[in-house]
Amino acid sequence: MKMFLIAMMLFCGISLNAAEGLKVGDNAIDFSLKNIDGSMVSLSNYAGDNGLVVIFTCNHCPFSKAYEDRIINLHNAYAPKGFPVLAINPNDPISVPEDSFEKMIERSKEKGFPFKYVIDETQAIAKQYGATRTPHVYLLKKQSNTTFTVAYIGAIDDNHSDVSSVKQTFLSNAIDALIAQKSPSPDFTKAIGCSIKWKK
Repeated sequence: MKMFLIAMMLFCGISLNAAEGLKVGDNAIDFSLKNIDGSMVSLSNYAGDNGLVVIFTCNHCPFSKAYEDRIINLHNAYAPKGFPVLAINPNDPISVPEDSFEKMIERSKEKGFPFKYVIDETQAIAKQYGATRTPHVYLLKKQSNTTFTVAYIGAIDDNHSDVSSVKQTFLSNAIDALIAQKSPSPDFTKAIGCSIKWKK
């Protein structure tokens, strides 16, 4: 049975490494990823913040597009409170040319992204974090200038298609809990979106 499941995961393009990844309470893995302005971004860029909203997302996925305005609003609401957004594009641009670095720059300008939008060229960070979808959220809480822990993993809210019908704002509730020095509840939800397009 185990071999059958592994074979099915490979057939469906699901990385075995991506099925593992970080869990709530784990220390976040640092990275050095290229932002659309050419600068390199790591956790040290957020040493002055209380935490960080890491969202694995992309240009082409309809789920990601549906959430773009909400992600912008989240950043604008919570960055002043010490919880900025960092968007990471993990997709293989060979498989999906619309997710190339050049298209990331275009998309950011079109939408006026107020947050950093970086590319995970090797896909190592997506695999180490355990991201499988776009969008896939990892809310980090700062423990020290160089250490962040994972406080929430999953979806932004419970309705990607209609913002007016959202009943559960999972991510903003989790951030509010951290601001109030409480633990998010729930601290894990199922990420809904397009599968990450892994390199062949």
